[in-house]
Amino acid sequence: MHDIAKTVSMTAKRKLRGPMGIAVGGLVLLIVLLVGIKAMQIAKMMSSPMTMPPTTVSSVVVKEEDWAPTLSAIGSVSAVQGAVVSTELGGVVEQINFQNGGEAKKGNVLVRLAAPTEDADLQLARQDLERTRDLAVRKVISKAELDAAESKFKQKEGAVAKKEVRAPFDGQLGIRQVNVGQMINAGQQVVQLTALDPVYVDFALPEQYLSQLSNGLEVEVRVDALPDHDFKGKLTAVNSMVDSVTRNVTAQATLQNPERTLRPGMFAKVAVVLPAKGKALVIPGSAVSYAPFGDSVYVIEKKKDEKTGKESQVIRQQFVRIGESRGDFVSVTQGLKGGETIVSTGVFKLRNGMTVTINNELAPKPQLKPNPVDS
Repeated sequence: MHDIAKTVSMTAKRKLRGPMGIAVGGLVLLIVLLVGIKAMQIAKMMSSPMTMPPTTVSSVVVKEEDWAPTLSAIGSVSAVQGAVVSTELGGVVEQINFQNGGEAKKGNVLVRLAAPTEDADLQLARQDLERTRDLAVRKVISKAELDAAESKFKQKEGAVAKKEVRAPFDGQLGIRQVNVGQMINAGQQVVQLTALDPVYVDFALPEQYLSQLSNGLEVEVRVDALPDHDFKGKLTAVNSMVDSVTRNVTAQATLQNPERTLRPGMFAKVAVVLPAKGKALVIPGSAVSYAPFGDSVYVIEKKKDEKTGKESQVIRQQFVRIGESRGDFVSVTQGLKGGETIVSTGVFKLRNGMTVTINNELAPKPQLKPNPVDS
């Protein structure tokens, strides 16, 4: 048995020395060569670290500006004078002497109710008064009788006047709520009358700001209906009490409104400008990376490569303390210096030590009073 195995082994060796053996050996040599080349390539790649291309960012220079401190609040526009004009007595509407949305002067008769009985009584009282005055001149009747006739005339005149609805002050009228021929009751609302120049803006501020409020402070107001317009006025009143529920104090500003663009009921954004002024470092809010562990910005610095001597721009993460925000801008109270260049947008994709290149062609323009376009 051992002799048979030996014979087979010798036969296999003789076969490998033939053409088949040469082919197998060549294949093995080729594989070894390819593996060696690949190993050399991998070793070369590992020996020279791969460099990422610079990231394109937009930048802005930190500026020091005068920022007057303000107290921000929201409020509503209200009328200095406004009332729903109503009737004192009931009756049938005989005349309407105004147009919807028109103007009214104090004392103008807006609506007159039919008053045939009152008119007749007034005419009779007027004739009686004229006769009584003639008799009094001729000393036919006493002074007491003349006074009684005059008093009766005034009573009848007052009864007729109660059938007329007059404007209590100058203002702009709304839409009438009665029609000619309509039977109305006493107290029926006729039309809204509002004085639009000037107007009030009512708002509330937390009680901790009470000591900083005083009459005469400048107030800036913006309304959503006119986003491109700033209205300026003065603080004219501060409530004598603090709300015990909200701990807010109500204040009131007065604004001139000659064009009557402000209307009662409008939503208003209010900023009370305090007299003290100071310097502040101002940056766009989009430059800040907000995080629970601290807010930060990326400062762009120039760095020289020690091997090649080539200068590049590298970012450094800098933690900052943010102060007041105003429009698209925020103030920085700690962590930056005026004149430093920082990344202005896209900070969420950056990390400390990255190489960047600056391109401000498509950078958004931050605004102090932005007006977003409705989509």
